[in-house]
Amino acid sequence: MRASTRLIWTVTVLVLAAVSEAVFPLPFNPFLPGSHNRKLGKQGGGRKGGGRRRGGAEAQTNWPGKWELFLPNSGVSAMHAILMPVINQVQFYDATIWRISQIKLPPGVACHVVDPKINKVDCWAHSVLVDINTGVIKPLSLTTDTWCSSGGLTVNGTLVSTGGYGGGANTARYLAACPSCVWIEYPQALAAKRWYSTQASLPDGKFFVIGGRDALNYEYIPEEGQNNKKVFDSLLLKQTDDPDENNLYPFVWLNTDGNLFIFANNRSILLNPKSNQVIKEFPQLPGGTRNYPGSGSSALLPIQLYMNNAKVIPADVLVCGGSKQDAYNRAGKKDFEPALKDCARISINSRKPRWKIEMMPTPRVMSDTVILPNGDVILVNGAKRGCSGWGYGKDPAFAPILYKPRVKRGTRFKELAASAIPRMYHSIAIALPDGKVLVGGSNTNDGYRYNVEFPTELRVEKFSPPYLDPALANMRPKIVNNGTPKQIKYGKVFKVKVELNQKDVTKENLKAHMLAPSFTTHSISMNMRMLLLGVASVNPSGGNSFEIQAAAPPNGNLAPPGYYLIFAVYKGVPSVGEWIQIV
Repeated sequence: MRASTRLIWTVTVLVLAAVSEAVFPLPFNPFLPGSHNRKLGKQGGGRKGGGRRRGGAEAQTNWPGKWELFLPNSGVSAMHAILMPVINQVQFYDATIWRISQIKLPPGVACHVVDPKINKVDCWAHSVLVDINTGVIKPLSLTTDTWCSSGGLTVNGTLVSTGGYGGGANTARYLAACPSCVWIEYPQALAAKRWYSTQASLPDGKFFVIGGRDALNYEYIPEEGQNNKKVFDSLLLKQTDDPDENNLYPFVWLNTDGNLFIFANNRSILLNPKSNQVIKEFPQLPGGTRNYPGSGSSALLPIQLYMNNAKVIPADVLVCGGSKQDAYNRAGKKDFEPALKDCARISINSRKPRWKIEMMPTPRVMSDTVILPNGDVILVNGAKRGCSGWGYGKDPAFAPILYKPRVKRGTRFKELAASAIPRMYHSIAIALPDGKVLVGGSNTNDGYRYNVEFPTELRVEKFSPPYLDPALANMRPKIVNNGTPKQIKYGKVFKVKVELNQKDVTKENLKAHMLAPSFTTHSISMNMRMLLLGVASVNPSGGNSFEIQAAAPPNGNLAPPGYYLIFAVYKGVPSVGEWIQIV
């Protein structure tokens, strides 16, 4: 009788676990497909691989967050943005084709020659560096058009911007991270014209770039100063291309095995960048289109690491919102369809990957997805109807949505405090070292225009997520700058020294997270990546100090070499981040 009861119980658990992850939170996944090879690790009772970490309940707060005006005028509309390492300045740039901004080039900087035949020049800046603490703005000169381009950071923190419009479409631009650095531009670096393309970092720190208008292919960005001549056709882009709802700005994420997850409209593949072979096709995501102009948003969810990791490290991709298939055509006729409300998640290293659908509190198109320092995700900006394009979006989505990936389904979403500023087409959002989110942009017009429904927006805000609730201030760790290395090597254990005035500090509730800065434009956050590091121990270090002994990521598949922000996180409350470089 007892054996029969055990058998019935086991079968019931198997059925329930297969039906929905909602029945059990993520730790209870040994019965799901692809989890047969997960073994128990040596850290905190957790398994090798993914899943929700045990121990250390998060601090509780109902604080909905807070908005503040950071800059009344950024000078340049924030169409593209990235946080530059070490110098803590954000690069904003727009489109030189507009020939005007709200800030002039400084004295001594040559104006851009638009037409040498008639000596037509453009003396407005289209690129600015903004100090994230003081708001001081430094205008920079660009000569090639950056409209709807892509970007990422090299190993040494140099911004590489690729593509753009017209004469800028084949360009690779370089801006090093220093206060006096200027743009260096190579107009023939790319083999194909890249307008609305996506750039991704590879395990060795080099770059892959895919797509763009009339560019149903991809290529590898050459060394600085060299020109590439070779492209590779993409069957995925050819099969998802459409004259109205096309597949621009595809989502690209570096998988934990070194291959590239590429998503266009409603289909996705895994591409081996060494052999250029498609090694896996994923189920289609129903409901509509997710890439420009459908413009949902996506994230590679934080990657859980341990001191000892499984051979296959789980990776989950999130795709939220977007538009119905005919939204672009309808918007052109002034019929603005409701945006998609679904949010889909897939474990791309599962033996039988499948999309698991949840519903957001509100529909969303043109939103920006930001991984926060504590590993939560925020969706901010965008609209509730229409799609991307000039004047094609309506009904601004003022309230951010918080998504907590490590809790059970049905409890992951929460609507937060609303901004008063519409952030429509051409908006951005990026995480800052202090844990706030920088939000800017919104220009749904051909140029700088103000007497319209959604004017060109030059105000820049900062949003404080719930973990910055003043009531939690005493739970916020502080990283000791001289007690933490500036460089780390793959797989090596290193120490992060923190100050924290709490008594119950253990390796279960004090963690170390590493966040790669994203290049953000058009609702896509290129190269955004978070590693939840394995922690061997947390040891008292005198007074209110503690030392976290953490393991660096094992290889470039998990974390391409370069700069990251490292955060100490106590019960879900993050420290101010410090720059650290994987070499």
